[in-house]
Amino acid sequence: MTSSSAARNQHLDELRALMASHSPPIHALLIPSEDAHQSEYVSERDKRRQFISGFTGSAGKWLALITTKEALLWTDGRYFLQATNQLSDRWRLMRMGEDPPVEVWIADNLSAEAVIGIDSWCISVDSAQRYEQAFLKNNQTLFQLSSDLVDEVWKDRPPNDATPVIVHPVEFAGRSVAQKMKELREKLQHEKASGIIITALDEVAWLYNVRGNDVHYSPVVHSYAIVTLHGAFFYVDKRKVTTEVKNYMSESGIDIREYDMVQLDVSLLASGQLKGSAVNGSLHMEKDINVAEQSKIWIDSNSCCLALYSKLRPDQALMLQSPITLPKAVKNPMELTGLRKAHIRDGAAVVQYLAWLDNQMQENYGASGYFSEANGSQKKEHLEIKLTEVSVSDKLEAFRAEKEHFKGLSFPTISSVGPNAAIIHYSPEANTCAELDADKIYLCDSGAQYLDGTTDITRTVHFGKPSEHQKSCYTAVLKGHIALDAAVFPNGTTGESFFQCSYDVNSCAFSRNLCICIALCRQSFCRENYQNIAKV
Repeated sequence: MTSSSAARNQHLDELRALMASHSPPIHALLIPSEDAHQSEYVSERDKRRQFISGFTGSAGKWLALITTKEALLWTDGRYFLQATNQLSDRWRLMRMGEDPPVEVWIADNLSAEAVIGIDSWCISVDSAQRYEQAFLKNNQTLFQLSSDLVDEVWKDRPPNDATPVIVHPVEFAGRSVAQKMKELREKLQHEKASGIIITALDEVAWLYNVRGNDVHYSPVVHSYAIVTLHGAFFYVDKRKVTTEVKNYMSESGIDIREYDMVQLDVSLLASGQLKGSAVNGSLHMEKDINVAEQSKIWIDSNSCCLALYSKLRPDQALMLQSPITLPKAVKNPMELTGLRKAHIRDGAAVVQYLAWLDNQMQENYGASGYFSEANGSQKKEHLEIKLTEVSVSDKLEAFRAEKEHFKGLSFPTISSVGPNAAIIHYSPEANTCAELDADKIYLCDSGAQYLDGTTDITRTVHFGKPSEHQKSCYTAVLKGHIALDAAVFPNGTTGESFFQCSYDVNSCAFSRNLCICIALCRQSFCRENYQNIAKV
């Protein structure tokens, strides 16, 4: 047993001791992957599921369940192999799509009247209500903990760094905060809502035109926003607020509050007592509408956490998709121009990289290259520089770093050789990664954050002579991409039909963001969303 496995086993024992001593006793503890903003990608200090289980899969909302006798982890088919390798023998892998969902498993396997603990900041309203409905079967209770028990056993939890908030220039955003707020308030009026609680990090960043460095690869800042018909609030660690940001928010009519004040202010909002500076353009709106009649508070139940929802009366919450989702997805002309420029620069960096790599493979590994007809490869016996999955991905980052407006990578580069290329979301490590091989396929899935756009490019290449089977598979996927690119979506096409289409071509579609997140804006294309694609 490794030292890390032994430490995690000790953490499990400590966690169960806390569960047993809790009042009331906790029979099972849910540990989601999400943070307080229901983010798919979280900061190091919010990786509680990873800390307790050792499973490092990142792209998905997986969760762990700790009972008095078992430890279970739910993930999907992309990570079955990785989870099998990373989980200790004290853990049981639950295969999503094959095993029961966590709420069904709990209802069927735990005793009647069992108490299931949850950090109410790390679970969405939708998930909590789904769990509570399932637990009715055996009169089980979803209990909101006053503190996260995992944090109590995580003695070396990373600190909360005070990285500064950054104002995102309107020359890249394309629209001012005033314009966005005006449209948002019009939507509040239309739904007869007096305010909205915005919890998703990318939505706060988009609405207020700010960025940050609180989450690796996603330039967002840990923050909340509350917007009413007469005020706007930005909840953030004030250590991150520079003089520039303070002046910017003041000019935009936005009150800056401490991050931890959001729960209290939601209570004040619910009682009609939340007061702030008047926002330009809002006072005349109040003359046209009786604010007292605006009793609803808008939340997106898919992203709003249970902790904040609990401060509202059930009849007070207007649970609709966030009104920011679609405006954020529909790019304005300036954003579209920026995206095109960012992709041109990024594409140039990738071409530079592939040309460099092709040359290195020919010189050092005897590869035939793209244009040579050599029958095989001949690796040099004594390589001065050994090419590995990690070393070549570092070279790709260096090419990108030379480009204008480069801010960093948009996700960890998936640089993979041979069998590793078949592992979805493979993450190479310097000590264990593979060396490049001229006779094997090389897949590189990578992207970058630029001030004017976010990119994600996948390229699959072979530096030697691919087999007939490899050629056939590659060509089939290429034909699918070409067909999808040429497709014209008729009016009424929904996310469901696009989802089916993407599976038909073995492809995956992402909606691009403007220097925010690479995978947080897929709403218009996922099967749960029936938004008309034709409108986007």
